Amino acid sequence: MNLRDLQLWLNAHGASLVTDGLAGPATRSAILNTFVNLDAPAVTPQDIAQIAARLGGTPRQVAAVAKVESAGGGWDDAGRLKCLYERHYFWKRLRILIPLLSNPTPGGYTIDADRDGINDSWEKVADAAMRSPIAAFESASWGKFQIMGAHASADPARRDQVVYQGNAVEFVWWLTRSERNHYEALARFIEVNGLRGAFQRLSTNPDDCRAFARGYNGGGYEKGSYHRKLAEAMR
Repeated sequence: MNLRDLQLWLNAHGASLVTDGLAGPATRSAILNTFVNLDAPAVTPQDIAQIAARLGGTPRQVAAVAKVESAGGGWDDAGRLKCLYERHYFWKRLRILIPLLSNPTPGGYTIDADRDGINDSWEKVADAAMRSPIAAFESASWGKFQIMGAHASADPARRDQVVYQGNAVEFVWWLTRSERNHYEALARFIEVNGLRGAFQRLSTNPDDCRAFARGYNGGGYEKGSYHRKLAEAMR
């Protein structure tokens, strides 16, 4: 997907852009506004129970992961998905240093440095998307369970290895449609990454949470006390 393709996609989802393939404020604004949804249907207790049963766990364990990942919510007050842009992911895809957008080291996290009321991570995604749309959406974590867009792929050969069968732009759009989709993404992530057993062991004991913490957040989970936060959430 190049920028013109993204403009066409945005128009198909409510925007009114000139599809010239050129970066500009109109395209940037469309990226920031097309994914807003203040009316997404909420997940139900029955939905959560079904997801928990599918994973061989309990609703309490699902709720603990939700609490730790995004304080329990998948959207911000403006109706945009919670988002955390990771500049080192974009660097891996472009291998070009770009201020604020691309760097081989993680960091540069801000919330609203320009005080315009829009999460800086969303603005970075929009700016990065005007250079490489799919790479930009792959380079952020999204929604209630903060799953990276890189876990989506339209490659049929990867169908059994990805959270979402489709590109990262389509994945983010799908997440905006309903809260239940966030839980489906969590279940799929756990399944394709072999974390069912680790999920089932989540308890109020931090040591029981280590395997899931490592599998979900990577080898640096101890630095953020992720296993301890999970155990506390279980309490």
